Amino acid sequence: MFKKLNDKDRKRLHRKIHIRKSIYGTAERPRMTVTRSNKNLSVQVINDDEGKTLASISTLEKEFEALKPNIEGAAKLGEALGARLKDKKITKVVFDRNGYLYHGVVKALADGTRKAGIEF
Repeated sequence: MFKKLNDKDRKRLHRKIHIRKSIYGTAERPRMTVTRSNKNLSVQVINDDEGKTLASISTLEKEFEALKPNIEGAAKLGEALGARLKDKKITKVVFDRNGYLYHGVVKALADGTRKAGIEF
């Protein structure tokens, strides 16, 4: 019934729980959370006060389906997310890496979003 976690997933889940104790998104500074897999990459910007998603972007969308979840694709996805946030007048976010290590794809996504003018 329950999937037994391998060591890698168990460690990520432990990091995620530890990080989420201190990260919380508000209306002024929503939480930007990253979800990645081997095939796709998605990001949500969430207001935790209301429990609502303010913006989201994913490689599953039609216009971004050509992007691969690698460093170059993540940087382009981050810039596109930054443009969407600017349209919604969101300039500051709290970055939730969701237990993933801050290097490679996650770092490229964050740098692309910063390049678009979003402050972490």
